[in-house]
Amino acid sequence: MPLALGLVALIFVVGYAFIILEHKTGIDKVAAALLTGVLCWTVYTIGAPQLLNVDLLPPEFLAAHAGEDPTALARIWVGERQLLERFGEIASILFFLMGAMTIVEMIDTYGGFSLITDRIRAKSMVSLLWIIGTVTFFLSAALDNLTTTIVMVSLIRKLLRDHDDRIFVAGIIVIAANAGGAWSPIGDVTTTMLWIGGQVTTFGIMKAMFLPSIVCILVPLLILSVQLRGRQVVSPDAGGESRAFEVSVAHRNIMFAAGIAGLLFVPVFKTLTHLPPFMGMLFSLGVVWVISEILHDDRDAALDSGMHVLKVLRRIDTPSVLFFLGILMAVSALEATGLLRLAADWLGTVFSEIHVIVFLIGLLSAVVDNVPLVAAVMGMYDLGTHPPDDLVWTYLAFAAGTGGSCLIIGSAAGVAAMGMERINFFWYARRIGTLALAGYVGGTAVVFLPRLL
Repeated sequence: MPLALGLVALIFVVGYAFIILEHKTGIDKVAAALLTGVLCWTVYTIGAPQLLNVDLLPPEFLAAHAGEDPTALARIWVGERQLLERFGEIASILFFLMGAMTIVEMIDTYGGFSLITDRIRAKSMVSLLWIIGTVTFFLSAALDNLTTTIVMVSLIRKLLRDHDDRIFVAGIIVIAANAGGAWSPIGDVTTTMLWIGGQVTTFGIMKAMFLPSIVCILVPLLILSVQLRGRQVVSPDAGGESRAFEVSVAHRNIMFAAGIAGLLFVPVFKTLTHLPPFMGMLFSLGVVWVISEILHDDRDAALDSGMHVLKVLRRIDTPSVLFFLGILMAVSALEATGLLRLAADWLGTVFSEIHVIVFLIGLLSAVVDNVPLVAAVMGMYDLGTHPPDDLVWTYLAFAAGTGGSCLIIGSAAGVAAMGMERINFFWYARRIGTLALAGYVGGTAVVFLPRLL
């Protein structure tokens, strides 16, 4: 392996370790993620002349940079083409995240979540987990796992007072959101990739993976039903949340309806326009913003009260967004250097059975982003050998979507929950990761047992 590739891999591993050991080192995971992402790309750029054959670069690029020496050409290609191309993909995720977080924060500012929390009467943790898990599972299929996680984690803040209880439920939300997104063509980025690529069809993926996805969340819930028997819900104090402003019932209901409708409209917008999801999210944010302006006769009073969107934007969890940025930059560097494809090819040489490879890729997605892993598998096999809705594709959607739940930073949903509730990596691995693994294995058993009998 060339030195530059080895250094990129080493930087990623060390940075990953600092993220995991945040509470031991005292260095915030956001700083570790940002440094890891930047250093991976820096080392790759410096080593590009040894890694790239400039003669194979596109002719138009070579013509645009005629006169440059091969060393400069290789580095310009990495910096101006590969980095910016992947940063565009990263930016689309970040803007999607920021738009969703703003809409959710607007609903919360107007007290809209009380329409849901007032109707949840669960007194025991077991009942609450079943309610939250079920709602998250089906909502994730209609929205996507990232948006659903943001909504549901915001919701449980209104239901649970103790942070320990909240992070426990947040872990179940991550499992349920990823499981719910695995059987819907719009529920997870990787499933959407396979859907757009023609590897799966809408009804094909729903029919094949609905039951395994249910088992994936059902197994953890059944285990917790035994472990948490008798544990009671500790709700926030009724007077614990004070507002410097009053919200009318009509305004609360309007903002709740507009916000939820805006979130649900995102997949519809994507289907109708074929534009990236972040465009639909920004459109919905713009509509919600206009509605909030119309609801206020006095703009200055709205700003002073904190109800205006400009004030709400200041309450967005910026560290979570920056953490996303760092993680995605680091993983995109692994993808650009070809390290992820090398890992996928290595699995293909070691294991001859393709379904075993997909199972392991599902587990590997708990360590690195599942998007480039799925892209690698899509490149390894073609539709001629494995037609649409073949078990390889449908099981890949399930594995990549649910395997990431085994670690907190293995999915977009997990990263969002980690940032919002400050979930410790090792706590999640010990208390939630084992449950997620049990669900993953259970769902896999549902997929293959009928074929073995």
